Amino acid sequence: MNIDSVQKGLVIDHIKAGKSMEIYKYLSLDKMDCSVAIIQNAKSRKLGKKDIIKVENNITMDLTVLGFIDPNITINVIDNGVIIKKINCGLPSEIINVVKCKNPRCITSIEQEIQHIFKLTDKENKIYRCIYCDTCYDNN
Repeated sequence: MNIDSVQKGLVIDHIKAGKSMEIYKYLSLDKMDCSVAIIQNAKSRKLGKKDIIKVENNITMDLTVLGFIDPNITINVIDNGVIIKKINCGLPSEIINVVKCKNPRCITSIEQEIQHIFKLTDKENKIYRCIYCDTCYDNN
């Protein structure tokens, strides 16, 4: 299989195999006017198998969601076919409007204009809690 290299854009690498479509959805890549290549189950020395997403063109988006989905993801920013910046995601300390609180008594269930905000409370176990009602969201 032959996929062209990116001249200007992003390469989202080291995605856990099978997670690329989840990332595609969270980043709303289907709504962007740019070329997107999704490579699934690529061979990896580190992971065995991995997914890769290549996004052509200069785009701006909130990439903190990537660390929430998989903290091992790396993002390569490409310009003129050369990596100009490499970003290691890691777990974000806070996520906003990525997931919704499942507690039916939470204010976010009643007041629709309130943002869904979760804070990282247990880094080792990847546990986030709603800032309003303290309901746990387990990202495992």
